Amino acid sequence: MLTSNAFNYVNVLDKAADASWTRKSVIDNNIANVDTPGYKRQEVDFESVLKRELGDYKYESLNSKINHVNLSNLHADTYTDYANYSYRMDGNNVDIDVEETELASEQIKYEALTSSISSEFARMKAVIS
Repeated sequence: MLTSNAFNYVNVLDKAADASWTRKSVIDNNIANVDTPGYKRQEVDFESVLKRELGDYKYESLNSKINHVNLSNLHADTYTDYANYSYRMDGNNVDIDVEETELASEQIKYEALTSSISSEFARMKAVIS
């Protein structure tokens, strides 16, 4: 993690990419356990943590909000989804179609985040050059 204010946006993107990678791993685990009796799917929550840290200031710019983010509070929370009721006799609540769709979505999100990080460093490099 970089400690200059110039890198605040990159640091937040880095935390989001870490959360996305964690979510991909959790989805992979859900898919691997699709036939495990009694298995309850896992989920990752990062968006609500990020929203809470950014605050809900309507007239404040994103750059201003990012400067006030406490990076130590930005972490992905993994939880077991007991609310997603199972219609299967074995008690497993993993829907393979949903998981595969979520996995494809997460892969796109991760690539977008890493591309954004690369773009930020390219902009900084252009300024320095």
